[in-house]
Amino acid sequence: MLASFRHLGALGLFALAILDSTPLPTFGGPDILIVILVVTHRTPWYECAPAATAGSVIGAYITFRLARRAGRAYLDSKFGRKVPKPMEFFNRWGTGALVASTAIPFPFPTSLFFAAAGASNKYSTKKYLTVVALSRAFRYFVVAIVGDLYGRHVIRVLRHPIQYWGWFLLIIAMIAGLLAAGAFINRRVAETNP
Repeated sequence: MLASFRHLGALGLFALAILDSTPLPTFGGPDILIVILVVTHRTPWYECAPAATAGSVIGAYITFRLARRAGRAYLDSKFGRKVPKPMEFFNRWGTGALVASTAIPFPFPTSLFFAAAGASNKYSTKKYLTVVALSRAFRYFVVAIVGDLYGRHVIRVLRHPIQYWGWFLLIIAMIAGLLAAGAFINRRVAETNP
C-alpha cells in the first residue's frame, strides 16, 4: 500500500495522511512515507511536512465531525470495548491528551482521541483544528527535518529495528518521563487552583 502512495509523492502523502487521521489507521504510514520521500530525494522535506499536516488536519476534521454528529454511540460502534479508558483519559486531560496523541507517534489509534473530542462537545471546532494543526505540524516537520539530516540512518533503523532496541527503550523512557512530568505539573496546578 505504501508503495502506491510513494509514487504519487507529496500528493500521495497528503492522501495517506487523510486516511491516517480517520478510523482507518495506517500505523505511522505518513511518518514512514515522509522519511522515504525525503531520503530518496523524491520530494523535499519542506513540501512533505505541509502536505502531511494538511492531509492530517482534513482527516481529523472528518473524524471530529462524524463523532460530533453521532456522539458517544459513534465511539461505541467504531471502537467497541476500547472506549471507556481512553474516553476517561480524554475527559480528564482534554487538550493535553489531544496534543500528546497527535504530536507523539504512539502505537495507538489517534483517531480515537479525535472522535472523543468530537463526541465530548467540549471542544469548539476552531480550538480543535488549531490544536491538531499545530501538533501535527510539529510532528511532521521534525520527522521531515530528521529524515533530511539523518535519512540513511533512519532507513537502516527501520530495516533492522532489533539492533537499536536500546535506543528505542531510551526514547520511550524519555517520552514517559515527559508525560509523567506533565501530569505532575497539571495535578499541582489543579491543587493550587481549586
